[in-house]
Amino acid sequence: MSKRALITGITGQDGSYLAEHLLAQGYQVWGLMRGQANPRKSRVSRLVSELNFVDGDLMDQASLVSAVDKVQPDEIYNLGAISFVPMSWQQAELVTEINGMGVLRMLEAIRMVSGLNGSRSAGGSQMRFYQASSSEMFGKVAETPQCETTIFRPRSPYGVAKTYGHFITRNYRESFGMYAVSGMLFNHESPRRGAEFVTRKISLAVARIKLGYQDKLSLGNLDAVRDWGFAGDYVRAMHLMLQQDEPGDYVIGTGEMHSVRDAVRIAFEHVGLNWEDYVSIDPSLVRPAEVEILCADAERARTQLGWEPTVDFPELMRMMVDSDLRQASREREYGDLLLAASW
Repeated sequence: MSKRALITGITGQDGSYLAEHLLAQGYQVWGLMRGQANPRKSRVSRLVSELNFVDGDLMDQASLVSAVDKVQPDEIYNLGAISFVPMSWQQAELVTEINGMGVLRMLEAIRMVSGLNGSRSAGGSQMRFYQASSSEMFGKVAETPQCETTIFRPRSPYGVAKTYGHFITRNYRESFGMYAVSGMLFNHESPRRGAEFVTRKISLAVARIKLGYQDKLSLGNLDAVRDWGFAGDYVRAMHLMLQQDEPGDYVIGTGEMHSVRDAVRIAFEHVGLNWEDYVSIDPSLVRPAEVEILCADAERARTQLGWEPTVDFPELMRMMVDSDLRQASREREYGDLLLAASW
């Protein structure tokens, strides 16, 4: 029989790539959905015939117990979260409920459905749980690059909530013998990234400026440095973490640092434009507490999981610009058709 996987956040960037990867591996894939009117369901629309969906909400314990009991998954990937960091200052309580307490509720659902009532009582055929931790937990970094033993100094409500989710996952592993792991994924992008994230904001703007739809691009801190990789590579690491004999936590990243300025330069150069002619700085876009430098030491993932990234940062930015050029061109063609029809 094929393995069953349950994915929270299946309509997000990572969830859609993970669903594709698991389907290719022969899995039966279920997505947790909070109601059927999810505005981002289009991300998995072409996979719908191959997917199964179950109702559930990371803020509702009973719904999670019901979903886990119904699906009886071999593997659970908890990717559901509010993932836009700046939003966490505006809605800190909501972000904490979903990104922090939502992890606890999912772990509790697994514990209850699996009958893990005593300490260290898990058996060999238990459900395996993956928690999407974040490089934002490192925050005001104690060392560079960051590895599995680097201490956490989160600098946003998002980072604090993710840190709670990380530690409660470890606690359930140590308390109940649950196969529960966390992937400390550094920034990972793709053409499916939400338009609010800086890399996609850049690629969308470059496409629209090139086609004459937009004049300027406003950004915040151009000097912020990140370790950016391709989301399609990173979901492979998630899957590999749940295939190991023993559970463990892993840092996932490329080990290469690039600034926001680098991202802008690469994207504009790809369409033959000089970025300095189009980019302006908006102080209101700077975070209240900035994370200046993030860079992964993913040696453990390389040696123990056999994982390597396949897409480098310049290739990633060009991929995103090309995708947004195609999208913007289609929108223009559709607009021309509507205009012609109106005549």
